[in-house]
Amino acid sequence: MMKIKFLLLAACMGLMLHSCVVLSPKKHKALLASVDSLKSRTVNLETELAALQSDTARLHREMRELQGNFNTLNSNYNASSSQVSKLSGDLQKREARLREVEDILRKRDEATNALKNKLQQALLGFQQSGLSVDIRNGKVYVSLTDKLLFPSGSIVIDEKGKQALKQLAAVMSKETDINMAVEGHTDNQRVVNLGQIKDNWDLSVLRATSVSRYLTEVEKIDPQRITATGKGEFQPIDAASTPEARAKNRRIEIVLTPKLDELYNLINAK
Repeated sequence: MMKIKFLLLAACMGLMLHSCVVLSPKKHKALLASVDSLKSRTVNLETELAALQSDTARLHREMRELQGNFNTLNSNYNASSSQVSKLSGDLQKREARLREVEDILRKRDEATNALKNKLQQALLGFQQSGLSVDIRNGKVYVSLTDKLLFPSGSIVIDEKGKQALKQLAAVMSKETDINMAVEGHTDNQRVVNLGQIKDNWDLSVLRATSVSRYLTEVEKIDPQRITATGKGEFQPIDAASTPEARAKNRRIEIVLTPKLDELYNLINAK
């Protein structure tokens, strides 16, 4: 800007110096045109200079914004990278934990199937008399109809029932990591003429405790492994009202559950 003004001033001074010389009209007119052209170019240069300064300032602003955006993105990238590393570590731990749980459950299922096969083999002779062995929800269920264990309306185990329980106990005495829940079930017919037994609740509980006592007192199964419960008429196998359905519902179910201390400890571990 200063240089442009200096040139303009020099031109004017030159003009003043020439004013002392008598010029022809033609030269005088040419000199004036030259001054006008110089002024015009000066204005154009000043306009261009202002535009360049404006663009330079704009580019500086944009560069600062881009630098700020870059810094933000870089900061976010570093934070994300750290988070990804943490999540990756957590995922590896969870996958390892999942493999442990799956391995324990696989072992449990293998043991459950092996136990079922042992019991089916040991109790094969009683299956025609109303005994069945199956697996439900990872547990082995030994179901014995009441006619296999008790005389009608009685809570005293008969000899055939004792033989079946003896065979069961022979297997369970070797399976010390298996807990036993003895469940008594009845049909929905009202109990009549059974003395102190007032209803199906009583009958189901007393039959369950009779089986539990036989297993613990006669067959010497550890009492801490056994629980006895009465379900009454409220968990029927067959909801029909036929004699056949009622016969299915009158039963003792012995539910065999593996001890899952290893699994529980793993699940509760931090």
